[in-house]
Amino acid sequence: MKTKLTKFLPLLMLAGLAIQSCKPKNAGNASSSGSAEKAYVAPGKYDEFYNLVSGGFSGQMSVYGLPSGRLFRVIPVFSVDPEKGYGYSEETKPMLNTSHGFVPWDDLHHTELSQTNGEVDGRWVFGNANNTPRVARIDLASFKTAEIIELPNSAGNHSSPFITENTEYVVAGTRFSVPPDNANGDIPISTYKENFKGYISFISVKKESGEMDLAFQIECPGVNFDLSHAGKGKSNGWFFFSCYNTEQANTLLEVNASQRDKDFIMAVNWKKAEEYIKAGKAKRIAAKYAHNKYNEKTHTATSEMKKDVLVLDAKALKDICYFIPCPKSPHGCDVDPTGEYIVGSGKLAALIPVFSFDKMIKAIEGKQFDGDFEGIPVIKYEAALYGEVKKPGLGPLHTEFDGKGNAYTTFFVSSEVVKWNIKDLKVLDRAPTYYSVGHLCIPGGDSKKPNGKYLIAYNKITKDRYLPTGPELTQSAQLYDISGDKMEMILDFPTIGEPHYAQAISADLVKDRSIKFYKINENENKYVTKGEGQAKVVREGNVVHVYMTSIRSHFAPDNIEGIKMGDVVYFHVTNLEQDWDVPHGFAIKGATNAELLIMPGETQTIKWEPDKVGIFPMYCTDFCSALHQEMSGYIRVSPKGSNVPLSFSLGKNKPIAKN
Repeated sequence: MKTKLTKFLPLLMLAGLAIQSCKPKNAGNASSSGSAEKAYVAPGKYDEFYNLVSGGFSGQMSVYGLPSGRLFRVIPVFSVDPEKGYGYSEETKPMLNTSHGFVPWDDLHHTELSQTNGEVDGRWVFGNANNTPRVARIDLASFKTAEIIELPNSAGNHSSPFITENTEYVVAGTRFSVPPDNANGDIPISTYKENFKGYISFISVKKESGEMDLAFQIECPGVNFDLSHAGKGKSNGWFFFSCYNTEQANTLLEVNASQRDKDFIMAVNWKKAEEYIKAGKAKRIAAKYAHNKYNEKTHTATSEMKKDVLVLDAKALKDICYFIPCPKSPHGCDVDPTGEYIVGSGKLAALIPVFSFDKMIKAIEGKQFDGDFEGIPVIKYEAALYGEVKKPGLGPLHTEFDGKGNAYTTFFVSSEVVKWNIKDLKVLDRAPTYYSVGHLCIPGGDSKKPNGKYLIAYNKITKDRYLPTGPELTQSAQLYDISGDKMEMILDFPTIGEPHYAQAISADLVKDRSIKFYKINENENKYVTKGEGQAKVVREGNVVHVYMTSIRSHFAPDNIEGIKMGDVVYFHVTNLEQDWDVPHGFAIKGATNAELLIMPGETQTIKWEPDKVGIFPMYCTDFCSALHQEMSGYIRVSPKGSNVPLSFSLGKNKPIAKN
């Protein structure tokens, strides 16, 4: 063990020094006096870009404007959200269903915009659930989660969700190799090499509707898949994954999974995989996983439990997967706009390897292999290598591109972004970050057509950048102008979460598609109330359905009596507004779940079980008009067995009851 640890002392010391010192020596030159002008967006003016940022351990996705850094919206995806009633309303609860039951939290690491012909198109953005493996599709017309599909045979869905250049597939790789779902999992952990497998999932996406389906999986050796990107242009039809723990260790990975000088980039020929499926080479195996969809017409989610999946065996089919050696524990795996260059980022390496797609194909055709790993051919390093960026920095993680022949890589340990030329592999510029940067984002930076105006760095540590807020400081993003030869930091802005990956898109591709309200006449919710005259309260045994409307500035009905202890009450609230940006909220005293937030023309339902006899106020939680405070009402709850009749009213005070 002493020998193993000795190998890592220099890197551990460097990491410690970087974290302790925090400020780079050139911190004073980080931004110029004119930087504020470049990030300034005047009141009443729109930003140029939407920035869609993962929320990390919050499980949500956030939307910022660029260059202002203003927070526009938090989109509930994998975690319940009491602000919007997501995961609490009866209509949205099925979105968080899984094979394990209702899961109210997850860890969203990466975002990925849909593409057409290799360019971002503004239709959807995808996000991954890292803990309970799932992929979500968010509709950018409504900025709502439209669909979530669970991934069987997976654990730690980190290498996800990355897409092909026409959004044919969203692809996900498992972070933790595990025994397959249809195998006996009650086995010793020490049998990792024999029994643990890594699965790559290919989720198909319908061209018009965006509806997802788990098309097939590829069973691979038991390693840890980290990140991935699809080929584009000449490399369209291929996918590239970074892999670590080729030692196949199962304990103290910080040491035992960092022994080899090189791990792998795995190249996957998904066009060839499609051919094998058509030829009947895939096996359909038992697997239980949830597929959840939100219907914009009914405003209701449904959950379907799937029972099997098609699987290809990479070991048996020798020409769909290939390993390329990559220096030490690669994290990022990025493909340039031409599709020719694949950049690996060995986070424990002091260089950046750049591989050539053309050379890789020639090596495969010429069988320039250095044996195999668990039955997968290993291409010789030099046979696929285009070249190495020498001494770029410490702790390289992720790379994006500006469309002008340049690449930008983040360095976690040395806390900087480094700009380098793809062709001659020379470092052109470096800019400090504050501090310990992880991912970065250039609008369209992983597409065929990047917009090389801005770069955003997402930092893991902030230290002295903001006012202190106790033991934990705000998460942070930093905006750089990269339109010139030199990078210039022009803005800091806090983020929710922990921000991991993010993508940005021109506002012009999204804003004109935005839904302003739902047409009430097209509302197909089972419990919709399309006018106050249809409002009612219906008893079915001990279940009471309240068909309620909301409009500025009252509920109908606003007084309800005859609810009894032991009743289960469902408030089905329809927002009758037909105007932009007039949501209504609904809350009732003693509710043990959350409120509702109902968009114009939408119906949402909340379940309430009164816990004592008495009068319970209800009110609108979203300030909607000058008379918002008056938008309220009362529910009377009587003892079980009471003879108080079920009644409701609006606008009329009942005669004073005699005691």
